[in-house]
Amino acid sequence: MDYVYSVKLENGIKLEVKGADSLDLQVNDQCVFRRSFYQDMGTIIRKFREATDQEDPEMPVAIRKATMHDLSSATENNMRSKNAMRTTQNFVDSLKLEMKLLNAHYSLDGKQLMIQFTADGRVDFRELVKELSQALNTRIELRQIGVRDESAIYGGIFICGQELCCSRFLKNFDSINVKMAKEQDLSLTPSNISGVCGRLKCCLKFEYDGYLELEKTMPHRGEMCNTPDGKGRITDRNLLTQTVIVTFDSGNTKRYHVSEITVFDKGNRKKENSDN
Repeated sequence: MDYVYSVKLENGIKLEVKGADSLDLQVNDQCVFRRSFYQDMGTIIRKFREATDQEDPEMPVAIRKATMHDLSSATENNMRSKNAMRTTQNFVDSLKLEMKLLNAHYSLDGKQLMIQFTADGRVDFRELVKELSQALNTRIELRQIGVRDESAIYGGIFICGQELCCSRFLKNFDSINVKMAKEQDLSLTPSNISGVCGRLKCCLKFEYDGYLELEKTMPHRGEMCNTPDGKGRITDRNLLTQTVIVTFDSGNTKRYHVSEITVFDKGNRKKENSDN
C-alpha cells in the first residue's frame, strides 16, 4: 500500500510525495525521493492519505529513509548552495537584473540547482541561466515567487499567536479583496488587514464563507430594534459571538444575543432576524 506525504525541502518548498508503506515513513523523518531526472531529500511534515489510482503520474516517489551518507551529501550541498548564491548574485549585478535572490538548493545528487527569487515584474533571466549553467556545470532552475510565497517559506508567528497560515497549511493563494474585509466587519486600516508579506491576510479568504453564513442572522448597525429593556438602536455587532450592542435614548448601552432582539425594517415593519 502506498501513502501520500507532504515533504518540505531545505529551501522551504513543500511538495507531495508518494511512498510505500513498507518504508515506514513517519513525520519528521528525512526521506530520499525521485523526481523527474534527479533525486532529492526532504523532511516529512505530514502523512496525508492512502494513494489512489488517480494520483498525478509525475508525483515524486519516495525511495528510502535518508541514510548517514544522504545526510552527509545534503550538508555538502548546503555549502555548495551558499557558494552558488554568491556566484548568482555576482551575475545578477553584472547583468543589472532587478531581482532579489532568496535561496539556492542543490538536489541530493547535484543534478539540478534551484534558485528562488522575487521581483516586482517579469524578469528576462535567459542570459543569467546561460552564464550559471556554464559557471556551475549543472542544470539551473530559476523560480520567481511572490511575496506571499516568500513568507510561506520563511514562516513566522502572526498577531493571532499562531504560525503563519501560508507556512502551516495553505497550498494555494486565492485572490483576496477588501470587500471580504468589509463583510467581516473588520477595520480597513492597512495594518489590521495585511499580513507580514504586506498583502491582504490569507484568512480573509478561507474564513469568508463562514462569515457570510453568520451574516444571514445578523442585523446591521443603525437599525432600530426591540429588546427586553425597550427600544434602541444597534450601534455595534460581533459576527462571531452573534451579539449586538444596543444604545438607548438615555445613552445607556447593553449587549444582547441576536436571538433576544427584534429588528424593525426601514418601513417600521417588524421582522424577525431569522427572516433577514
